[in-house]
Amino acid sequence: MSSPQRDIDPFQLELLKSCFDTIADDMALTLMRTAHSGIVRDSLDFSTALLDADGLTLAQGICTPMHMGSFYDAMRKLIAQYEGDVDPGDVFIFNDPYAADGQHLPDIYITTPVFTQERRGAKRRLAAWATTVAHHSDVGGIVAGSNALGAEEIFQEGLRLPIVKFIAAGEPNRALWDVIALNVRTPDKVMGDLQAQLAAYRSGEREMLELFARYGVDEVLDYGTHLQDYAQRLTRAEIAEFPDGVYEFTDHIEGLGEEPELVVLRAKVTVAGEDVAIDWTGTSSQIKGGINPTFPFTKASCYAALRSVMVSDIPNCHGFTLPIAVTAPRGSLVNPVFPAPCGARGITGYRIIDCLFGALAQALPDRVTADTSGGSTLPTIAGYENGKAFVFCETFMGTWGATGEHDGQQGVPHMGANQSNVSIEMIESEYPIRINEYGMIADTGGAGRHRGGLALVREYEILSEEAILNVRSDKRRFPPHGLFGGRAGSPSWNYVNPGRSDRILPVLMTEVEKLGKGDVFRHEMSGGGGYGDPLERDPEGVLRDVVEEKVTPGHAEREYGVVVVVAEDREPGAWTLDRPATERLRERMRAAADAPAATPAAAD
Repeated sequence: MSSPQRDIDPFQLELLKSCFDTIADDMALTLMRTAHSGIVRDSLDFSTALLDADGLTLAQGICTPMHMGSFYDAMRKLIAQYEGDVDPGDVFIFNDPYAADGQHLPDIYITTPVFTQERRGAKRRLAAWATTVAHHSDVGGIVAGSNALGAEEIFQEGLRLPIVKFIAAGEPNRALWDVIALNVRTPDKVMGDLQAQLAAYRSGEREMLELFARYGVDEVLDYGTHLQDYAQRLTRAEIAEFPDGVYEFTDHIEGLGEEPELVVLRAKVTVAGEDVAIDWTGTSSQIKGGINPTFPFTKASCYAALRSVMVSDIPNCHGFTLPIAVTAPRGSLVNPVFPAPCGARGITGYRIIDCLFGALAQALPDRVTADTSGGSTLPTIAGYENGKAFVFCETFMGTWGATGEHDGQQGVPHMGANQSNVSIEMIESEYPIRINEYGMIADTGGAGRHRGGLALVREYEILSEEAILNVRSDKRRFPPHGLFGGRAGSPSWNYVNPGRSDRILPVLMTEVEKLGKGDVFRHEMSGGGGYGDPLERDPEGVLRDVVEEKVTPGHAEREYGVVVVVAEDREPGAWTLDRPATERLRERMRAAADAPAATPAAAD
């Protein structure tokens, strides 16, 4: 990293920060626009980053926050492994969680050095790195889509790539390209998405070189160093405003398969001055199932949780992470050791953030939401149509819990992943699937002074002769909790053929479900938790919910003590508030809540 040689010009710092952000965002737009698979192009399950010569993140594109902070560990390995062997025109590829500090096998990294014309000895000067990571539709393994929850070791999850040169000095490694194409079910989409990642890095390289040409290499790199320091100082100033203390919370993942064993996450957050320490001691041990997140991913999820409760415009660079220390016992769920499988580790990343929100609610009650729907549900429907494999998977988002200021949102991503639901039209045009229903379910948001977001539902009908279904979901046994008197949201459900067999599937499936033409899979997401006492909710707000069909009249009475009746002097179906009945009902409900609990009579 270059050393600053003079005082900082704050205007120049802000200008170059914006330039770094724009370059990373342009990389993201290029990747999105040129991608071939729905999981990248439509779900937006990818990230881009611009890094300095030492592999420190300068900016990350508007992509997946849980990827932020994970680039650093991977780049440490790459730079150490290829010291002295990095040349212009090189492109590196990797995905392995252990050999390369990757995340899980579907997330393939493409990273390339940015060289200037200036020479350092015999070689041109390496001044930066442009990096992308994208979730690929399939990388082989025992389950299509490569998210095998039932995998017991990483060898069952698909093709493992160490850090290797995908392109060496401008010459593609044709053998490696052929190996990848041969080992995936959807080579057209996988190789197309890899080409999209190459296009994205070229965008980053081109724009970074333009920046160097305009302001000078040393000037840009010096301000990159200043940016890291600025981000660290802003973060420390934010943390200094947190109340010092130790804040603990325990959360759960229901477990795998038909007979799930409970998985425990236990967070201990220590705020001391300008530093935060997050300790995961007490969390379950790593398991023989695909939900183990690698430690870089665990750290990135922790950074995302802390970043989301900070109010300053802190740059999304490496300096932000420095005041945050994350520790976890080796061999635990959140710091697994080889050969633990990691394919569906995303569910644990979301739960890490949810768990930290539970702890941070004790310190910063006005900055967190009640519990969310738990991140994305990841359904995979795969099979063969006219002899060609198809693999449909999406990150189905999402519903938030309420806050101290407003109701929970629905149809939005979890704060850990800035991703999107695939449109019905794109699904139906590209796959032998029909979407029979997509919408919100009334009465599913946790009651509170502010209501939790409503659960979403998506119903998929199979149009091919046969297909397999694999689902990663959660929040059934432990639905999203409320905060400060708010009620829990509704639990999640997975049904096959609702209205016919109504068979219920596990939240985390370790065995694929075989489906045929006309079979239907229905997923009902959990609803967000409520915030505050439901009896403090404005009756007019409850009436508005009834009018908008977010809450039924019966639910309004049971949960909020609000009596809504049909308005006699209005058009049929119009609702109005019965204020006297509401006041009486709420008074009775408050009295019942304040009454001491009955105790059993003593035995003679």
